This record gives sequence, C-alpha cells and structure tokens, in this order.
Amino acid sequence: MSLHEEHVQELCIREFQPGDEAAFRNLNVEWITHYFRLEPKDEKVFGDPQGAILALGGKIFFAIAGNQYLGCCALLHRRDDEFEVAKMAVTPASQGLGVGRKLLQTAIEAGRAAGARRLYLETNHTLTPAIRLYESVGFVHLPSDRITPSPYERADVYMEMILE
Repeated sequence: MSLHEEHVQELCIREFQPGDEAAFRNLNVEWITHYFRLEPKDEKVFGDPQGAILALGGKIFFAIAGNQYLGCCALLHRRDDEFEVAKMAVTPASQGLGVGRKLLQTAIEAGRAAGARRLYLETNHTLTPAIRLYESVGFVHLPSDRITPSPYERADVYMEMILE
C-alpha cells in the first residue's frame, strides 16, 4: 500500500466550514483548467460559495485526510425536491482511491435527507471516469428532449437520479 493510499484510509467527509473557500476554489480550478477553461459562472460560484450555494439551501462536502483537502462536491438546491450535484473535484493523486465515490454517496444521502426526489448533474463526455462513477451509483443519461441548455460551455452530458 502506498503512503497516499494509507492516508486516504484516514479519510473524513465533512461539510463546508468558514475558511474552506480557498480549498473549494483550488480543487475545482485544478481540474477545470486541466481540461477546459474557467467560465464566468465558475468565477461567480468560487468568488462566493457561501452566497452562491450555501445560502440558497445547498451544501458543500470535503474529503479530508489529515490536514489535506483531497476532494469536494457541492449539492445545489434547484427546487424543493431537486438538487444538482456539481463542482465535484478530486486531486489527481487521490483519483482511483474511492474518494470521489465517498463524496458522491455523501451528496446523494444529503439530497435524500433533504427530501429530494431527483438529483441532476452536468458533465463533459471527455471525463469518462467521472461518467462511469455516476452511472455506477445509479445516474442515467437524460434523453435529448429533456435537456435544458447549461450555462456552462463545457457541459455536454446530462444525467439524473430519481430518489425513492
């Protein structure tokens, strides 16, 4: 077992706390700029996660081991019975170790606990490992006639999970 894998065993998932703003931004900027470019909506959310997500009824979760932020995932409140899974990021060194799955499962359970009947997400077709993860926990692809255009240029895959 590598040192990093041992560290991931100490993994803690917790909700956003004051002071987490920079970690939320850094985790997301790292993956977005690796594959795409930052868009105006990204800047708005990263500039004020408290106002753009939390104050509107959403949540942000972090995967932390020791004092290292390994990943994050946001749950955006869309309607009384619907949330969007968004801003999911895992550091490259932590990918493939189950960090993203734990974050996603936490977000799904939080949505369910908040009374959501539907979870929605947008991603990009080039992010194959992420799409496989979403499919593996029960997200399904939306048919083209049910897609609402995204404010993000990079979004071209739309998925949902109906919660029972």
